[in-house]
Amino acid sequence: MDRAPNSSVARVVAASFVGTAIEWYDFFLYGTAAALVFNKLFFPTIDPVAGTMAAFGTYAVGFIARPFGGVLFGHFGDRVGRKSALVATLMIVGLSTFAIGLLPTYDAAGVLAPILLVLLRFVQGLGVGGEWAGAVLMVAERGNPRWRGFSASWVQAGAPVGLLLATGAFGLVSLLPEDQFLAWGWRIPFLLGVVLTGVGLFLRLKILESPLFAKVLEEKPSAGLPLLEVLHKHPRNVVLAMGARIAENGFYYFFTVFCLSYGTQQLGLSRSVLLDGVLLAAVAHLIAVPFFGGLSDRVGRKPVYLGGALFLAAFAFPFFQMMGTRQTEWIWAAIIIGMIGHAAMYGPQAAFLSELFGTRVRYTGASLGYQLAAPLSGGIAPLVATALLRESGGDPWPVGVYLVGMALVTVVAVLFATETRSRDLSG
Repeated sequence: MDRAPNSSVARVVAASFVGTAIEWYDFFLYGTAAALVFNKLFFPTIDPVAGTMAAFGTYAVGFIARPFGGVLFGHFGDRVGRKSALVATLMIVGLSTFAIGLLPTYDAAGVLAPILLVLLRFVQGLGVGGEWAGAVLMVAERGNPRWRGFSASWVQAGAPVGLLLATGAFGLVSLLPEDQFLAWGWRIPFLLGVVLTGVGLFLRLKILESPLFAKVLEEKPSAGLPLLEVLHKHPRNVVLAMGARIAENGFYYFFTVFCLSYGTQQLGLSRSVLLDGVLLAAVAHLIAVPFFGGLSDRVGRKPVYLGGALFLAAFAFPFFQMMGTRQTEWIWAAIIIGMIGHAAMYGPQAAFLSELFGTRVRYTGASLGYQLAAPLSGGIAPLVATALLRESGGDPWPVGVYLVGMALVTVVAVLFATETRSRDLSG
């Protein structure tokens, strides 16, 4: 089949990259705020650790919503078009993030404040749940299949850029005096999200629909439900995609969210040291993701993915030892090394999961496998880790065991999956 011109592919990669970075900026803002400030503003009547667990509980609501968003927008993406679904998800995430910045706190609205916070987090999760597969497929279904892992990995690279923006924004407002930061400073990053959303919408509205999807739809439109078709034809791949995501998703939010509360509450570290470490790790992640995506084009998706999972299993306990030194350089190194290991899974993931499903149901299938794992791993990882830490009296070894367990689930799933590097997406 004909391939899209390189200039067209580059525009689509750029639009998907920027749009994804903006959506992840919005989603990551909440995680950073949950670790550092929401326990004080929305759950001030309980002790600090319990307040943090409550904040992480509302944080998990976004992950619970993501599979619903994946199914909802996967349906429209497989029946109406990838582009229209992407525009809708970006608007939903951007507006809900802006609304969080306007919320009254517990002192002003009582119990209504955390209820509204949970509601907006759910809406935000719906949008993010439908975004990932659409952005990836707009790139994966174009261009030269020999470099699919590398080109699709640039959509994944939007995540560390979103993390950089979110952590950087919170780092700047954290420089304010504590009373000003809690009174109004924390709202600024959320309110700025609406400006970034406008930029993302401008870029996404200018790109064309996926030519592979348009051709299949023109040849024989399907009247069935994509969800039922995926579950009927690809149940095994949905389960394997979920398993492949468990360690990737869980470790990511462990390194970027849980370590913030662990460092400040258990180790007595300053917010700035931890936020700077996450910023440096995001830069390393941004470089490593395309590298491992390109490597998967050469040696295969499975070897690279397995390498990342096994490395993180081995690194779980050394991570806590490095953090326990309370020395800035070792803390930064721990977060950076962890995120590079994560990139070995995240880089090839976009192409790997896309290649598991046929064009007619690829949006729904990739979304379902990707997003069903979210509430089971990343959504509860900070909450579970905080609970384990509390039960152990601050000893991190149960958390290390939990991390190793997630890594082993992913190793098993990837071993049972088929190597997809040479798969023709038009089939």
